Amino acid sequence: MTGNLGRPRSEDSRRAILDATLRLTMRDGYQALTIKAVAQEAGVGRQTIYRWWTTKAALVLETIHELAERAARPEPTGDAEHDLRALLRASFRLAPAVGSAISGMMAEAQHDPEFAEVLQQGLLAPRRAIVREILAAGQRAGQLGREVSLDLAVDLVWGTMWYRTLSGHAPVDERLAEELSDAVFRLLGRPRMGR
Repeated sequence: MTGNLGRPRSEDSRRAILDATLRLTMRDGYQALTIKAVAQEAGVGRQTIYRWWTTKAALVLETIHELAERAARPEPTGDAEHDLRALLRASFRLAPAVGSAISGMMAEAQHDPEFAEVLQQGLLAPRRAIVREILAAGQRAGQLGREVSLDLAVDLVWGTMWYRTLSGHAPVDERLAEELSDAVFRLLGRPRMGR
């Protein structure tokens, strides 16, 4: 996830930088975030940050990726409905902390094709894959039908979350997690007998 190779990172410095990035992004928003402010908050030099991350976007992306991996990846139970609800609740709980950063990175990706690819591979595709695997496991276990494309169901989940994050017209919260889970399970339905 880092932008540069070079000297090995000090894990304490790395953690301080990522934590400072999250705090400042939550407080000031993505657009106002600067490497200088992160360095001051983390107690490191700017050159330390630039040695490990080539841009602000790369730094924020790694911060959000790590947070999502730690806080929004519940252990699977084998029950697709339970697992999807748990994943979405945990993911959407992060929205107040990461919404500004996500919006900012999406805006940056519109003007930077290279970063767009990094964002896709580093955050978007892995989150899509988790939901898709939960639903595919539900199909394999006979918990879900196969009448609707799993990719469409995944788009329903993350597309709704992204639209609300970018437009700000409605919250991304635990209620949305429940509503989306209900919608996905109605969409996919139960397997038909004899299939």
